[in-house]
Amino acid sequence: MTPSTLLYFLLLIFPSALSLSSDGLALLSLKSAVDGGAVTFSDWNDGDTTPCRWSGIACSSISGEPEPRVVGIALAGKSLRGYIPSELGTLRYLRRLNLHDNEFYGVVPVQLFNATALHSLYLHRNNLSGPFPPSLCTLRRLENLDFSQNSFSGHLPPELKDCKQLQRLILARNNFSGDIPANVWSGMDELVQLDLSDNQFEGPIPDELGDLSSLSGTLNLSFNHLSGKVPALLGKLPATVSFDLRNNNLTGEIPQTGSFSNQGPTAFLGNPNLCGFPLRKSCNGSDSGRGSQEGPDAAAHAGTFHSEKGLSPGLIILISAADAAGVALIGLVIVYVYWKRKDDGNACSCAGKSKFGGSGGGEEKMNLCALQCMNGVKSDEEEEEEEEEAGEGGRVEGGLVNIDKGFRFELDELLRASAYVLGKSGLGIVYKVVLANGVPVAVRRLGEGGDQRYKEFAAEVHAIGKVRHPNIVRLRAYYWAHDEKLLISDFISNGNLAQALRGRSGQPSPNLSWSTRLRIAKGAARGMSYLHECSPRKFVHGDIKPSNILLDNDYQPYISDFGLNRLISITGNTPSTGGLMGGALPYMNSSQKEKTNNYKAPEARFPSSRPTQKWDVYSFGIVLLELLTGRTPESSPTTSTSSVEVPDLVRWVRKGFEQESPLSEMVDPSLLQEVRVKKEVLAVFHVALACTEGDPEVRPRMKTVSENLERIGS
Repeated sequence: MTPSTLLYFLLLIFPSALSLSSDGLALLSLKSAVDGGAVTFSDWNDGDTTPCRWSGIACSSISGEPEPRVVGIALAGKSLRGYIPSELGTLRYLRRLNLHDNEFYGVVPVQLFNATALHSLYLHRNNLSGPFPPSLCTLRRLENLDFSQNSFSGHLPPELKDCKQLQRLILARNNFSGDIPANVWSGMDELVQLDLSDNQFEGPIPDELGDLSSLSGTLNLSFNHLSGKVPALLGKLPATVSFDLRNNNLTGEIPQTGSFSNQGPTAFLGNPNLCGFPLRKSCNGSDSGRGSQEGPDAAAHAGTFHSEKGLSPGLIILISAADAAGVALIGLVIVYVYWKRKDDGNACSCAGKSKFGGSGGGEEKMNLCALQCMNGVKSDEEEEEEEEEAGEGGRVEGGLVNIDKGFRFELDELLRASAYVLGKSGLGIVYKVVLANGVPVAVRRLGEGGDQRYKEFAAEVHAIGKVRHPNIVRLRAYYWAHDEKLLISDFISNGNLAQALRGRSGQPSPNLSWSTRLRIAKGAARGMSYLHECSPRKFVHGDIKPSNILLDNDYQPYISDFGLNRLISITGNTPSTGGLMGGALPYMNSSQKEKTNNYKAPEARFPSSRPTQKWDVYSFGIVLLELLTGRTPESSPTTSTSSVEVPDLVRWVRKGFEQESPLSEMVDPSLLQEVRVKKEVLAVFHVALACTEGDPEVRPRMKTVSENLERIGS
């Protein structure tokens, strides 16, 4: 439709629109294409001269144009039902079209692509259908395309190769079919997100996907009918990329090169014929595998060989015995080398060699220890302590038990010490207690229940006490009595991350520069990764939030309060008003009403749901967003489509990226002066958004999160 024809047609419908600009007339075609929408279009008056004050419309001054022109349409989540009118293609300067989360139906009109300035097209979660429009890639500036959760069908056209500026291509949950084309990806040097999941694609995964050097987040090809082997060339993708190849018909051994080493088993589930690490299904030995492919001729040849030159039974037994002796000798050599290295005293303990209450050494040593801890290596000190703890089962119930052999104090010391209340919660009351030697400790007072469950309690406490990592608060001792249960741990001197971010006056600490925040994020991720991957019970924390990330004077982070939910289930959370410590520690009622925890993952909010490590990943992602934005989940701006299942902070940040809001509108204002770190801030945003995916299976493991953060700024 030509502009003059459009003008004539719209003036028939809106006779009072004589003074309205051409952009306004094109927008009125959208209004007329929608059934209802009275609330949404209440201020779209055809008697106006310009549409720039209409709801959902963004305008900008364009050089050479006498008046501002329409550059954005944002009508997402308005429950609009209708079709997309072809007249929108006459909006010459339209850059962003956001019509997602509505009920638009029909095909996407090819005339829409006459709006050649379009760079972002968000049409997801509608009822659109038809094939992928081949002419879409005539939009030379197109960067963001989201057609997910519609009813599009057919093959992906070869013209897709012309979308060279694409940064995000999201086609999930449609009915696309056929092979994933192999020759369209080589020119997409800017593509950072590719999601083709939940379609009807079949055939092999193209090797060319391994050339997407800018890809980040998740390469999602799950829930299709893809077959064949997993291409080893996918290992060329950046190490920060997570794979999601679930529920296909892939076969063979998973490659072990490049970025494959960062993938967890969930990336490959639902492919019965896949084998190899990280799945718990081993592949057949290489010799037998080759034999099965050599066919009957090879079998006949093998039979001839044995008949002509068969080995005697005695010789076979002799060869087997020699093999066994060789293996045993190699084993003895390995054991000797292992104990020799232990005797050299060069092992690095995750507990550190510093005295209790000391600083614990420099950052270089801490990173070395963290690496060793991540590999699950134990030092002499740790193994000796474990042996000592193993003998605790016969201990008489009651009294003070020192878990850490390097930390000794008597009960009367604790009784005589000065105590100050640090805080209270559903996990008990915490006090700062200064011992006679001047060393402060943190004492947590639990409930008085669980009298018949001492052995269960002791086993849990000793499991917590075995966790040794530079970024995890160390448990040193505990006290058990009929009417008193205490945990004694290191006192971390500089409060917690919540206090540092918000301060007593509600303002962020001036010491929280970007480098400090990044250090906190990296250290906390290392601690959480150790808890998940290497701790004795592969703990799930279950309550990650800024108040449970403690800080020392150098702003090094320490994860606290892990494993306590299990202890509280034994003892309860209401301390006795009397008991042995009744006169020594000030009493406070801890049974106050708990605030809503907006750091919880969506699936954690259902009653009787069991904690998982992916809960922790989600909560950690919220903490990252808080470090980046300076906003809490409670204080973040509400959106028009709020949900009880997703904290507003996550929704607000995702909406900001979707609408390409300036970074200055999302980042903590105190960081705006640090212009040089923009790239690092964006990288951490991407990590945080991956952590806060709604589907727990798509979220990365904490190990991957930690590795990705370590690469930022290094």
